Amino acid sequence: MSAILEPRPRLTRHLVLNTVSSHGVTPAVTPSVESRSLLKGSNEVLIHHGNEVYRLRHTRNDKLILTK
Repeated sequence: MSAILEPRPRLTRHLVLNTVSSHGVTPAVTPSVESRSLLKGSNEVLIHHGNEVYRLRHTRNDKLILTK
């Protein structure tokens, strides 16, 4: 399985509204990470998630590709 992730605008936080009940809404902030901090100068990084290993690659066309 692979996914192509398009570059996002340089935002530090995203506001997501989660409905709690019909009486109100609770805002939740989704953390944001710069791809440079994940890749640390490399073109790819391995990400361990549970028992699986994923590979995040930065392509020559400035795209990010995540593969299992």
